[in-house]
Amino acid sequence: MAFLPSWRPGPARDAITSFLDESLALPAEQRVAVLDNDGTLWCEKPDYIQYSFLVRTLHDAVEHDPGLGERAEYRALLDSDHAALGELGLQRIAMALLELCAGWTPDEFTARVRDFMAQEKHPDRGVPYPKLVYQPMLELLDVLRQHDFDVFIVTGGGTEFVRAISRELYGVRPDDVVGTLVEYHHEQHGDGPALVRTAQAQGEVNEGWAKVEHIQTQLGRRPIFAAGNSAGDREMLEYARAAGMPSLAVLIDHDDAEREYAYASAAVTLADTEPITTTARRLGWTVVSMRDDWSTVFPL
Repeated sequence: MAFLPSWRPGPARDAITSFLDESLALPAEQRVAVLDNDGTLWCEKPDYIQYSFLVRTLHDAVEHDPGLGERAEYRALLDSDHAALGELGLQRIAMALLELCAGWTPDEFTARVRDFMAQEKHPDRGVPYPKLVYQPMLELLDVLRQHDFDVFIVTGGGTEFVRAISRELYGVRPDDVVGTLVEYHHEQHGDGPALVRTAQAQGEVNEGWAKVEHIQTQLGRRPIFAAGNSAGDREMLEYARAAGMPSLAVLIDHDDAEREYAYASAAVTLADTEPITTTARRLGWTVVSMRDDWSTVFPL
């Protein structure tokens, strides 16, 4: 198989090739790669896939209990009332969505995520969500592993949501996913102890410096390669790039309106001080243009 077949020749592909060649001089235990998920490994438009899962969960819950639809947060979501959603605020909406899954066991949550991924289709493209993984990034994951890298997903999304599909979609083990955590509650049932989800997040949303802190606390290893697409990934990319040589920070630029979407990536919980592509070029990261650097975007 050709090396990175969906990557066109150019500076981005050359930077990756040079980095991988240089990495071979390092002990294998130092070859650590971390990659964001939304907008880096799969499509995040028109909505985050986990958000679509939670909205689907809301519709199912309202079918069983119509009274839920009268709650302000849920009414705004069901009506796609963006003005009301803005007034309510992201934190209140997020907590309301977390409540929908409270009381589920880890196995039940995983099963529901996998059912959603298998059955639901992307609203614009009409294909199942697993078809929205970026083919060039799948190739990059394979090449990193061929160079004895340990590959981790470090995402602002829910840890368990990404764990439910990480092995199937990316070949990444569930325990190699670092994301936003939810608290669990221990219950004693007649057939033994059980864990159930609560409606509380554990710690901070996994964006910005939280990504770097969680890499250390959950992985205990410093990456020399990082890939992301928004200001929420900035600190993680800086951290990897400052690891010394060889190291590489890769930013995915969504500039392909024809094959994907054209937009400026933004953090969810952080204020952007400048466009992330400007930051990337100023700091010497490798900027990957979807339009120019990828011959294909999604798997055929």
